[in-house]
Amino acid sequence: GDARIRRLVMDDTDAEIAVSTSGPGGHEERLAILFSDIRDFTPFAERQLPYDIIHILNRYFKQMGSAIIDNGGHIDKYIGDGIMALFGLNGEPDAEKCRNAARAALEMVRGLHDVNEYVEKHFGEKFRIGIGLHFGRVVVGEVGHPKHREFTALGDGVNTASRIESTTKKANASILASEEFVTNACD
Repeated sequence: GDARIRRLVMDDTDAEIAVSTSGPGGHEERLAILFSDIRDFTPFAERQLPYDIIHILNRYFKQMGSAIIDNGGHIDKYIGDGIMALFGLNGEPDAEKCRNAARAALEMVRGLHDVNEYVEKHFGEKFRIGIGLHFGRVVVGEVGHPKHREFTALGDGVNTASRIESTTKKANASILASEEFVTNACD
């Protein structure tokens, strides 16, 4: 049949990017995406010393990150006090991707109890979190400056998971999931 050829390297910048990339570039995946955020962290941080802010975030991220990693997830990035995680990068069946993400979310909510014991003892406050779960198509690959690339996922699936996490505030819920997520988790 008909074929189209398109030149991928147009100039020296394209050549530099192509040479510095460790893999074949981006590709599409169907993944479970988890977004979490600490509710009202900014006012808490405004009342704390810089050392304490970083210390408590690292303590929190250790607890939450363990729940993600122990359930087969990949921590994509930290966004302030938020976390974005991906499930299914190892080729698991779709239902397993979603179940792993759901287990991680439940363990994060349970693990918050331990974090809050510490926060309450030392700061007199408690954290609440919101977690958004979605399943969908995303583009994954390395992006960034040639000397500082990071693996990430992009696309509507990521945006949807982020919006679901934001909706947990209005819904007064710790965890919310999209219909796509629930349907795939129940298969």
